[in-house]
Amino acid sequence: MLRFFLFLTALILATDVAAQDTALERGDALRASLNTGDTVRYVLDTKSDYFVRGAVDQVSVDVVVRILRPDGRVVRTIDGPDRGLERFQFETDAEGAYVVEVIPDEDETGDFVITLDRLEPVATDPKKLADQLLSAYDGEDSPGAVVSVFKDGKTIFSRAYGMANLSYGIPFEVDTRTNIGSTSKQFTAFAVMLLVERGKLSLDDDVREHIPELPDLGETVTVRHLLTHTSGYREFLNLLRMTGRRLDHGDFIDRKELISIVQRQPALQNAPGSEWNYNNTAFGLAAVIVERISGMTFPEFMAENVFGPIGMTRTMVRPSPEHIVEGMAEGYTPADDGTYRQIGDLGGAIGAGGIYTTVGDLQKWVENFSSAKVGSKQIFEQMMTSYVLTNGDSTGYGFGLSIGEQRGLRRIQHGGADVAHRSMLAYYPEIGAGITTQSNNASFDRSIAFRLAEAFFGEYMEPEEPATDHEETAFDPSKYDAEAFDEFVGRYALDARPDFILTFSREGDTLYTQATGQGRLEIVPTSDSSFALIAVEASVTFHRNADGEVDALTMRQGGGENRATRLADDAEEEWAPTVEDLGAFVGRYFSQEIETFYTVTLQEDRLVLQQRRMNDANLNARAVDTFAGGGMEVSFERDRNGHVIGFYMSNGRTREVRFERVN
Repeated sequence: MLRFFLFLTALILATDVAAQDTALERGDALRASLNTGDTVRYVLDTKSDYFVRGAVDQVSVDVVVRILRPDGRVVRTIDGPDRGLERFQFETDAEGAYVVEVIPDEDETGDFVITLDRLEPVATDPKKLADQLLSAYDGEDSPGAVVSVFKDGKTIFSRAYGMANLSYGIPFEVDTRTNIGSTSKQFTAFAVMLLVERGKLSLDDDVREHIPELPDLGETVTVRHLLTHTSGYREFLNLLRMTGRRLDHGDFIDRKELISIVQRQPALQNAPGSEWNYNNTAFGLAAVIVERISGMTFPEFMAENVFGPIGMTRTMVRPSPEHIVEGMAEGYTPADDGTYRQIGDLGGAIGAGGIYTTVGDLQKWVENFSSAKVGSKQIFEQMMTSYVLTNGDSTGYGFGLSIGEQRGLRRIQHGGADVAHRSMLAYYPEIGAGITTQSNNASFDRSIAFRLAEAFFGEYMEPEEPATDHEETAFDPSKYDAEAFDEFVGRYALDARPDFILTFSREGDTLYTQATGQGRLEIVPTSDSSFALIAVEASVTFHRNADGEVDALTMRQGGGENRATRLADDAEEEWAPTVEDLGAFVGRYFSQEIETFYTVTLQEDRLVLQQRRMNDANLNARAVDTFAGGGMEVSFERDRNGHVIGFYMSNGRTREVRFERVN
């Protein structure tokens, strides 16, 4: 009751503020309103190496929060839940005035309250830094988290924060079982490799040898393709989202649907081995293969052949979201009223996810990489070797593991996300060390694991590149000439995935990028050739060839880099359809493949995509007959007479699902 009273007091004492350059100090609770196109700026003066944590209570408006350094460079952008708390935290690396910008998401208007909870020096002790970074998840009314750091067979640090169950007031403990989502994929890959080692199958087997009811789609898909995300099969979660299945509200998925989805797929999305496209369907099928060869259920096989022999006594594969997991952390996602919704796990996740475990058991698992008490060292070497596509490009992904480095130190890792649980497991084989973070909070920041790895293992890493103050302060984004961006305007295809195209455009002084199947996002300059996305933690840097022509770019996101090549000048240009043009697309459409209807309507001067279980989505023109909105790309199809007869829908991992016009 006392906690609730204090929350009310904070709202009552919140004061209305002006919409520009308001000073923000620790303990403040400042109220403001947003109209379409507004940006409210809060300034806090601080020294370098300070920890900042705060939140924006989205009382009646969905906002995007953007943090800017004193030189105007974007530090990070946060765009989480539509209502409730939009939390932000960051560390300063320069002295001066940092700016917190609050921007309405799309056309929203309404009120918010911003608070600054912590402004203090960054902890130099790694353990205290962990407490600092995880303080946002350490309340008695907050879903929690746990972190564990280990090296050379010893646990260096292990601590839990917040609550495992809000309904019954059960705190998170270090031995609380947590859903690790896609971090489970390495276990599925290991199970397959055990069977390979035992001579039960080959990585080059046709998948249809073990699951004969899968269709022949013209090219051989092997077991190896399943484990490397290169199969060409539809990704089932993205596909089911197209059908209106509300995965964010616990809609049921049966494992059997994975096979039926592939059976209804008219063609592979790519030639096997030619493209890396993260794929939950493939790992679900890999689990089916393990079952059919072993004659055991996948949970039974893992318990008897992996978890038990390694000593992972608190680890299990959850057979379905209905099965009880003793001592588990319930998953929570922010609710519209500022509280939390308790939400179940994804169905059909076995193989792609579905494992519940503890940080202690994950330490035992990682230590088995080097000791190979279960399995062989050859298995782990192969799992930790990047797959090479048919064009010779390396994917940076082995069998269920991402391969890279962190400040010069080799890093093997995989993150995971179920509906509400979040996971990160990182292993540094050169020093025999690792770190894992787990949480039952859908808003948890998994990058905390990498930040703490630097704190605990920094002495083994290359020194951080020193900030060059001259280079950073020499660029003033407010003085950037938007017309200079015109030399970058155009379309760029990712080298690793040519069908994924980034389109860059300018409207007046506002700069945009738009990815295939996604909405248009504003970008801001950070130098004369690099730009940061506002609503996504990503940036791009353009490159010139020997003749000085802009011919490529590098996209950075989530610690990885992807190169993209500029498409020819005769590529499709931006299209500005008239209302009459838009009217040609109005109608009702049906997909035989996924047995789903969509309706396209014209509301004033905009096309709107409607589906009975999904929110209406505004469709924005990208190229002739191509639109994007609601996380979907829609490319309309015409007959020889120019009449619209259907469209193809894509949403990233699932592409070109055909819908036929029915009226």
